[in-house]
Amino acid sequence: MVPRYARPAMSAIWEPEARYRIWFEIEAHAAVKMGELGVVPQSAGKALWDWWATDPVIDVEAIDAIEAVTKHDVIAFLTWVAEQVGDEARFMHQGMTSSDVLDTTLAVQLTRATDILLEDMDALLAAIKRRAFEHKNTPTIGRSHGIHAEPTTFGLKLAQAFAEFDRCKTRLVNARAEIATCAISGAVGTFANVDPTVEEYVAEKMGLSSEPVSTQVIPRDRHAMYFSTLAVIASSIERLAVEVRHLQRTEVLEAEEYFSPGQKGSSAMPHKRNPILTENLTGQARMIRAYALPALENVALWHERDISHSSVERFIGPDATITLDFALARLTGVVDKLLIYPERMQKNLDRMGGLVHSQRVLLALTQAGVSREDAYRLVQRNAMKVWESDGQLSLLDLLKNDAEVTAALSIETIEEKFDLGYHFGQVDHIFQRVFGET
Repeated sequence: MVPRYARPAMSAIWEPEARYRIWFEIEAHAAVKMGELGVVPQSAGKALWDWWATDPVIDVEAIDAIEAVTKHDVIAFLTWVAEQVGDEARFMHQGMTSSDVLDTTLAVQLTRATDILLEDMDALLAAIKRRAFEHKNTPTIGRSHGIHAEPTTFGLKLAQAFAEFDRCKTRLVNARAEIATCAISGAVGTFANVDPTVEEYVAEKMGLSSEPVSTQVIPRDRHAMYFSTLAVIASSIERLAVEVRHLQRTEVLEAEEYFSPGQKGSSAMPHKRNPILTENLTGQARMIRAYALPALENVALWHERDISHSSVERFIGPDATITLDFALARLTGVVDKLLIYPERMQKNLDRMGGLVHSQRVLLALTQAGVSREDAYRLVQRNAMKVWESDGQLSLLDLLKNDAEVTAALSIETIEEKFDLGYHFGQVDHIFQRVFGET
């Protein structure tokens, strides 16, 4: 985790003290249920919770010192708790294995992290929606292959982003449900030394569901899907970030990241205003996607368990969620403060002498009885003249002076095909499909 790209609430989930607090709750809940079942004295669970009620400080350094000797983190923690609680602590961890604690804790951490990510998604969606409606009817050029294609609106660009992130939110909700599983099933998952009702009780208390069948670990296909979902969200972040970066290019300059008072763009060139936030988002997206591959490779563990996944998850659990939290918040800020230049959009629309209307003329010619091949040839030969003149010539004028074209279409019909507003007749319909309102 890089502090530069971390926010406090998400980072706190992954702090050692937070992890140990979850460990304790799992152990204490299990002890309570085992007490009800008569496996351990009921006084054991009470002793644990009585100590917990004193709001004890978790001495991370002391636990680390014990682990330096035991070379086992869960044993080190249990030893430290026993030193604080006393004799009743010997009934902790009855019939359980370390993975029962570790895997259930990871599920809790990822679930809590996801709740923050879902809040981030809601904030981003709200910002995109607001700007989409603001520029619903702002004409701009649509591009394919980076080349002028046909007119669209800036609001439609943002509506597409809203729909994409709305899908991302749905995926994240599903990923949360899939990752939120508890396993308290013992050494190889057979419940030989721990009753299944203990797992059910702990799961309920920790806000999880019970893993239907575990080995010594929760199956890692769940985690693979979870981190893959984060990777897809990161790709969607990059998609919108790249769009902003392209639109901010000097030659385009249809939109621009907010440039705050006192901000500097270059140590050498005082005139620079660079898309640093969206470039940064592109880099963060690369890292989040990179965490998906080791999660996929973690699925193939040996037999009932090995620990090849453990070191991986100590990296990717915190790093992926912390980085995505930061990226979503940063993108929300970019969208919220994005500088949008409708006049420049119109200037770029007009730059190529009306070429953006070529398809409408092509279709009109075919509807007038001209073969598609001939219609394409007639429009293209005039369009190429405009292209080669860098927009100094007018496609409309050239078409009106092309005898083969006017033989099929009247001047009035040709002129009508250059109506910009025609392209936006279905904007309301698209907005209704995306937002459920117009």
